[in-house]
Amino acid sequence: MADPDATDTGGETLLRLRTDEVHDEPAVTLDAFLDGQTNATAVRLEAGDDARALLPRLGQLALVEISFPTFRDGRGYSSARILREAGFAGELRAAGDVLVDQLPHMRRCGFDSFAPQAPIDPDVLRASLSRYDHHYQRAADAAVPIWKLRHG
Repeated sequence: MADPDATDTGGETLLRLRTDEVHDEPAVTLDAFLDGQTNATAVRLEAGDDARALLPRLGQLALVEISFPTFRDGRGYSSARILREAGFAGELRAAGDVLVDQLPHMRRCGFDSFAPQAPIDPDVLRASLSRYDHHYQRAADAAVPIWKLRHG
């Protein structure tokens, strides 16, 4: 796992677990991207947008930003997993009401950068992400479930 890198992007903190350059192109809406009126390489999915609409054009994208309007809204987890399992290798950013307790689960779904509304201490993030060595179920990440390690 990459060490979290906190970057200040003009008033908001961006936590990244990637080693490539920050993609700073503004993300367009899903509708604007699908209309074909833009050459954007960054798309923002709002809660309720269907991530599957991006599947035919994943190769054009470097960043998909997924909105979390409230920490209780879990639709973004499904969007992330759909994109990763379809082969999206670009940056997948969770943005909005993102809490440090959610980040390990978001990582398992494929998120590799975070733009939380409230600052997250990088040391707390590091501890949170390294708390558990094993997982119980498969996810979009490469972690092998503990049951498979025991019986594999």
